[in-house]
Amino acid sequence: MNSSSTRYTKVAIILHGVIALGVFVMFALGWYMAELPKDAAKQMAYDLFDLGIYNWQLTEEVSPRTFYFNLHKSVGVTLLTLILFRVFWRITHQPPAMLSSYKVWEKKLATGTHHLLYLLMIVVPITGVIMSVFSKYGLMWFGIDLLSGLDNKELRDLFEEIHESVGVIFLLTIILHIVGALKHRFIDKDDTMKRMSLK
Repeated sequence: MNSSSTRYTKVAIILHGVIALGVFVMFALGWYMAELPKDAAKQMAYDLFDLGIYNWQLTEEVSPRTFYFNLHKSVGVTLLTLILFRVFWRITHQPPAMLSSYKVWEKKLATGTHHLLYLLMIVVPITGVIMSVFSKYGLMWFGIDLLSGLDNKELRDLFEEIHESVGVIFLLTIILHIVGALKHRFIDKDDTMKRMSLK
């Protein structure tokens, strides 16, 4: 069996890494911005997460809550675009077969987990977009207005609850996915993780 049939394509591998990083950034942003006060002073520059690594300069003063919420939305829209492309790539490019050493239950669990991950990768950002549209602020992408807000508090609150609940399920599914990968790496010591490696 040649290497092309035992590994994912380079595009799939890169998309996996970039989207995984983006998802973790989104969870970090979500937790960080939820604790920000609504009445904090406006600023024109923000030290991202107060880590002293990067200072984001703005063209106008905004509150910390506004800055991080808009950043969360912008990264979310970018991620949704990448995820939709990843789904397209997965449909048009056959993934490598599972290892023959997998037990039947491992194959079923892996297949179910992957399908659930793809579903949640789409549902989480889409519910975020819908929530933004039903807010009074609408949806912006790095300062560009994409969709105006409809200012419907009831629907906004409903989709906020859905977005957060599905996000928790998404996080738990990601943890299951990581635990499975670590099991194959350190307990089974098979080539599962090499299928998603560029080397």
